[in-house]
Amino acid sequence: MVTTLVLAAHGARDPRWAAVMAAVAGRVRRARPGTPVELGFLEISSPPLTEVLACVRGPVVVVPLLLAGGYHAHIDLPAVVARARPDAVVAGRLGPHPLLASVLARRLASAGLRSCDAVILGAAGSSDPAALDDVRAAARLLAVRLSRPVTAAFAANGSPTIGEALDGVRTGPAPRAVIASYLLAPGFFHTRLSESGADLVSEPLGADDDLAALVWTRFDEVAETVAGTACRPDPVAR
Repeated sequence: MVTTLVLAAHGARDPRWAAVMAAVAGRVRRARPGTPVELGFLEISSPPLTEVLACVRGPVVVVPLLLAGGYHAHIDLPAVVARARPDAVVAGRLGPHPLLASVLARRLASAGLRSCDAVILGAAGSSDPAALDDVRAAARLLAVRLSRPVTAAFAANGSPTIGEALDGVRTGPAPRAVIASYLLAPGFFHTRLSESGADLVSEPLGADDDLAALVWTRFDEVAETVAGTACRPDPVAR
């Protein structure tokens, strides 16, 4: 029986956010059309993840559309899956990963990044120190990709804050302070980044072929463990 991939996103009040998640799901489907792909949300947006999981028949792999660890990755999502589909396997969160660094680099290039700019990786933040470490690891990957230092900073919980990071880079020689938005879609936190006073803020990661490829990477890492499933996935379309 074919294993279904269920994308688990957080949810947001901004309608643009859910629209981008739907576009991400579309990219994921097109990358591997032989595998069913569904999208569900932990809260606020529709359809609820619990309903999606209840409706899917056969083996299920849940891939969290989460960029770092924290409450949703370690507690909320596993609890929802355990209640709704205890037979489902939950894959790892998306980040950190070099494919995300590639998407970030393209978003920065599209925004007008210059070789002399100072770069900050702007994330939402978390009360979980391990989640903050995930973002710092993502900043290191982006630094390698861009061949320049990248400072991780946070719009909510976490240190340094976006404001502190901007103050820090502006004491250096760079003529502009640029924020790479380490968010999946527009919404509350991206608005905070946009209004931070940075000289340039890139668009969120959004729907991208590399993001879709990363989703399938996380799927493949655990798909063979699904009970009763012999997964022989098609190659990821790139």
